[in-house]
Amino acid sequence: MTDSTTNRSGPRAGWIGTGRMGTAMAARLADAGVDVTAWNRTLAKAEPLKEHGASVAESLGALRDRDVVFTTLSTASALEQVLLGDDGLLTGDAVPGVVIDSSTVSVESSAEVRQACEARGVAYLAAPVSGNPKVARTGRLSLVVSGPRETYDRVAHLLRHLGRSVTYVGEGDTARLVKIAHNLMLGVVTQTLAEITVLAEKGGVPRHAFLEFLNDSVMGSAFTRYKSPAFVHLDYTPTFTPTLLRKDFDLGLAAARALDVPMPVTALTAQLVQAGVSTGRVDEDFAILLDLQAKSSGLDLEPEDVAVDDGLGEGP
Repeated sequence: MTDSTTNRSGPRAGWIGTGRMGTAMAARLADAGVDVTAWNRTLAKAEPLKEHGASVAESLGALRDRDVVFTTLSTASALEQVLLGDDGLLTGDAVPGVVIDSSTVSVESSAEVRQACEARGVAYLAAPVSGNPKVARTGRLSLVVSGPRETYDRVAHLLRHLGRSVTYVGEGDTARLVKIAHNLMLGVVTQTLAEITVLAEKGGVPRHAFLEFLNDSVMGSAFTRYKSPAFVHLDYTPTFTPTLLRKDFDLGLAAARALDVPMPVTALTAQLVQAGVSTGRVDEDFAILLDLQAKSSGLDLEPEDVAVDDGLGEGP
């Protein structure tokens, strides 16, 4: 561990869940001078945070005296287990002051966790994020937050270390619906991007040229730009898997049914995402939607050896 931990002040933070996203986010917090102690079920995955001045705990109990504990976990059941399971964070005599969860879970699951936290005197904020680990490393995440306004105001300065924008959307678990709606658009846009890219290439236009034009047009976006290297190079190193995207479509369509909102385009995209999962390529990036579209169009894709600007400072 570096000596920088001895100069840290302010709220003491805990971090639970050091997968690709959790590690990138916790590192930013530690790099900002915050006293961070991390725990992960597989301790080795938390070890890289020591290079950023963070500490690594061998048990969840070591985080109970923290002022604020962040959680970044893949499922609602994992979130409930680390908070309320055997030797969970909230099962001891001491409890942290605030829990901030950045997992993608349903509104209903979040509400249950909120109730359990409040019953133990712990303030709870739902704070899902938009972005992938590369976006997190460059400080360009977008966070959406809901919960008690007083709690948000107290910890907003910590949240601002994690990304370029933090949006408070109200009490309760409204942030969960915002994040789910966001990820529905993520899938729909990626499927549309795959369709038009295949259309252009089958008509004789190189992928990199089409995407360069699109990204510099009014229809381009930060997302289409940083997804372009995957499409051009056929590099499906995972940032977000088809299985995780399918989970979000399930959550989104369930919310739509509950609120009586018809979503025909989303429903069709959900089936295409399911087709991606059904191929068995569940450990790759959800950009494999491009491959599926090409295959159904009778087009054989080849990687293009062309430098592509991803808009994140890691391109040419």
